[in-house]
Amino acid sequence: MSARFMSSEKRTALFERILSGLSWKRIMFIIIGAMICSFGIHNIHQQTGITEGGVIGLMLFIEHWIGISPALITPVLDAACYLLAFKYLGGRFIKISAISTLSVSFFYKVWEQFPHMLPDLSAYPLAAAVLGGIFVGVGVGLIIRQGGSSGGDDALALTISHVTHMRLARAYLFTDLVVLGLSLSYIPVSRIIFSVITVTISSFLIDRIQDFGRRKSEFV
Repeated sequence: MSARFMSSEKRTALFERILSGLSWKRIMFIIIGAMICSFGIHNIHQQTGITEGGVIGLMLFIEHWIGISPALITPVLDAACYLLAFKYLGGRFIKISAISTLSVSFFYKVWEQFPHMLPDLSAYPLAAAVLGGIFVGVGVGLIIRQGGSSGGDDALALTISHVTHMRLARAYLFTDLVVLGLSLSYIPVSRIIFSVITVTISSFLIDRIQDFGRRKSEFV
């Protein structure tokens, strides 16, 4: 009887430890950010063919030149970024990121069940780049502000910012521009230009939302 009681007590303590620092308000903002970010990528980026930087762009680069399936390389790249983040940002960051990453994946699946909800802006790439950057910047910014990340891109940028004391916007832009530079090996310059515009806007918004109304955090 005593053993059972101790077992239940340990389970309760473990559950409380897992949920520590995760208020319902924090979770709500993570979910809202995931909705906004995934909506923009599905309805604008994927519809207009705007290339991504970061881990997604690197995955496309590896797929094109080496032929490794995105289904295989993406988890490897994400895992490498999260391992770095765990070393420098700690377990709490990974815990919150698990919730945000699952939320983003869930809403991607939700949006895929419906026809595109925004007009096809393929004929207006500048408008697509600006609007897409706003959706991603606001959505990911809300997630980052809660102390997590929406994927390997965010984990890598946050780690770089933490280690080098570089502003978060510059860390994002640095990783995106490196990958977009590599992508020039198989993507026309005209398409890369619009990708640079969208990642510049999203990086700026992520940084501003993450830092809005508070002193510089440990990540900046």
